Amino acid sequence: MRLKDKVAVITGGAGGMGLSTVMRFLAEGARVVIADFNTANGEAALAQAREQGLGEAARFICTDVAREADVKAMIECAMDEFGRLDIIFNNAGVGGAIGPVWELEEEEWDYTFDVLVKGVFFGIKHATRALRQQQQGGAIINTASIAGISGGCGPLAYSAAKAAVINLSKAAAVQLAPDRIRVNAICPGFILTGLTRSERQTLEEAGRHLDGMQPWPDHGKGDDIAGTALFLASDDSRFVSGEAIVVDGALTAIGPDLWQRFGIPREAQMEKARLNRGTTGEGNRTRTLKGE
Repeated sequence: MRLKDKVAVITGGAGGMGLSTVMRFLAEGARVVIADFNTANGEAALAQAREQGLGEAARFICTDVAREADVKAMIECAMDEFGRLDIIFNNAGVGGAIGPVWELEEEEWDYTFDVLVKGVFFGIKHATRALRQQQQGGAIINTASIAGISGGCGPLAYSAAKAAVINLSKAAAVQLAPDRIRVNAICPGFILTGLTRSERQTLEEAGRHLDGMQPWPDHGKGDDIAGTALFLASDDSRFVSGEAIVVDGALTAIGPDLWQRFGIPREAQMEKARLNRGTTGEGNRTRTLKGE
């Protein structure tokens, strides 16, 4: 068990990527405080843990990450219930404000940043106080997004907030390195959760929609993020800090994907090989490839 005797707090832990990570951490021997705004989902998460024989290692606390008192209370819950803290996964998120920049309201912008950025700041702040007091190091993991890497992967306000999370993670990693506290961000791509489907879609329909939107043949799942979080929480990542790890099925690696923009399917790109000699005056060459 890679997290035996470790204590973790996971915000947004009652659904989606957070719930997948809760169950993975519990299975790896951790004791986990599930912090979530949705009480009904939190109770359901505890029930799921009990069904798997892991209920004694899980606690739930209703948490609004945009309220500092709530974040402080969730850290205190870990300390009171389990006696220590080793890991925090600042994962809680919302879609936030969506629309043209000239139409966004101040209240919508503030709500987006309160949850996605201020909530991460509060988590880092109060987890750090506990970790430094213990003087045994620790791991801080923050959910960012590929939307924070470029301008075309998400709504404007959301993208700006996630970019802030990436930079906050790097800056905190530098400050906390002397205390052996690792700080890293995870940048998910298209992960099938309740946030990535429309109100009219079932999860199955949303999954089919996401398939093929990146070079990897199927969409990402909560377990894919849980596995990355497990690595960053465990001693396997002892020397990894200040990183923004992309988990997106090679979506950002493909860059602008101009072939697709020109209407050339990826399959067609594999049918011929070309040598383009530009304006050298020498002829170009094309070979039709044989199928395997």
